Amino acid sequence: MIKSVSTTPYLDQKPGTSGLRKKVPVFQQPNYAENFIQSIFDSLEGYQGKCLVIGGDGRYYNREVIQKAVKMAAANGFGKVMVGKGGILSTPAASHIIRKYKAFGGIILSASHNPGGPTEDFGIKYNINNGGPAPEKITDAIYARSKTIDSYKIADFADVNLDRIGKDELPGGTILSVIDPVEDYAALMEELFDFGAIRNLISLGFRIAFDGMSAVTGPYAKEIFENRLGAPSGSVRNFMPLPDFGGHHPDPNPVHCKELFDEMMGDDAPDFGAASDGDGDRNLIIGRGIFVTPSDSLAILAANANLAPGYSGGLAGIARSMPTSGAADRVAEKRGIGMYETPTGWKFFGNLLDAGMATICGEESSGTGSSHVREKDGLWAVLLWLNILAVRGESVADIVTQHWQTYGRNYYSRHDYEGLDTDAANGLVDNLRSQLPTLPGKSFGSLKVEKADDFAYHDPIDKSVSDHQGVRVLFEGGSRVVFRLSGTGTSGATLRVYIERYEPDSTRHNIETQEALADLIAAAESIASIRERTGRDAPTVIT
Repeated sequence: MIKSVSTTPYLDQKPGTSGLRKKVPVFQQPNYAENFIQSIFDSLEGYQGKCLVIGGDGRYYNREVIQKAVKMAAANGFGKVMVGKGGILSTPAASHIIRKYKAFGGIILSASHNPGGPTEDFGIKYNINNGGPAPEKITDAIYARSKTIDSYKIADFADVNLDRIGKDELPGGTILSVIDPVEDYAALMEELFDFGAIRNLISLGFRIAFDGMSAVTGPYAKEIFENRLGAPSGSVRNFMPLPDFGGHHPDPNPVHCKELFDEMMGDDAPDFGAASDGDGDRNLIIGRGIFVTPSDSLAILAANANLAPGYSGGLAGIARSMPTSGAADRVAEKRGIGMYETPTGWKFFGNLLDAGMATICGEESSGTGSSHVREKDGLWAVLLWLNILAVRGESVADIVTQHWQTYGRNYYSRHDYEGLDTDAANGLVDNLRSQLPTLPGKSFGSLKVEKADDFAYHDPIDKSVSDHQGVRVLFEGGSRVVFRLSGTGTSGATLRVYIERYEPDSTRHNIETQEALADLIAAAESIASIRERTGRDAPTVIT
């Protein structure tokens, strides 16, 4: 029943920050998905007879690739394949399933927050047995194999039924287990959070508005917020996962969640607004009249996590990606716990979590999570916020402003320049790197450069080194600008510019963010020559 199919390599299958991402028509090329999946299997050892988890975010081409992956897993000797019903598994739920059932690993089909549809984005990534994304040594091996692959193995049997929960023995003996994608994850959330306190808060008239963005977390949010926590029907909107996300760009930020954002800034706003992205690992938090930046959200969650049962013993440490603001650092310092700065990409948190050095992790790109899984987790962040609100009995705005009064405010913004010419973007970064030796001591208006570098990470656990993770320009007084090319796009290049100013004076905590950062934005332009090198007069998106 096993066929060995001859193939030729594709030379563009280098995994990025979160696996291989390309447009759907690229994945639809003959043997393209098969080549990459076989390259994954060829880069692993000891999986014969073991369990592989497969799931995706429901985007266009999800079902077709799951069928290929199931047949290839059977042909390559996996003893069991677990798949979410309908091919659906949020990324954090897949991580939990891998960990709970002690699977060998998992294949997650997603392009996260990127658009879906026949001409839009698709992705494949491999997660290891701790539930987290494969580390660079594995993704490097996968890429190396993809450049030399000459055949792949696939079982020759009919497509499996992904819509019936239960177990079947496939030809050849591999067990297919189709599972409820929500049940195990929802049970884990009930262990971590005080559902009784949240139910009570909602019963008193506390109003929630959650936008599922026609993406994977819709069914999870519907079950948890409405069925288990008692939120009125309609509190969760856009809850049906659609192959094209209903035309949404499923990135939970004020630009792509404009309808929810405008509602939360209105006169009759709900008490709490939230959203999650295409595969369920990112979050948006908005209170009545206040948007909570992801960096502030990480710091506030860390400062209040002990109010939830799952974290009542306190935190071992906090980890954040380098571009994320230093707000969480001040919490760690005040609490006397470890603080770790890593490159962008959740895989860098895995070793810290496994070693018990960190409990809560976060990225400025709306990703927050903890040691309960090895991925960022959008609904987890929403539920921790709700738990904190239920215990403290205060509004989102009150909690945020009190946090600033205690720790100071980190004014923070990210400017994205999307779809740039790749050569122009690389040239801009190369020029920045060439300036690093001469930047210290230079002044840009009232700002004086204290230090400039190209961030490199030395993993304290496995001693690996990750170079060229972003150009940092640090100014006297604690302000900084960071330049980095994104690793999550599928066409052209995206330049991200991160701008941050620390303000300890509580009388200066109500300045409009872009106004507070105006001199740093001007300095970033002077240093990087963005207009001249890209032809862009303004960012595509400001968050």
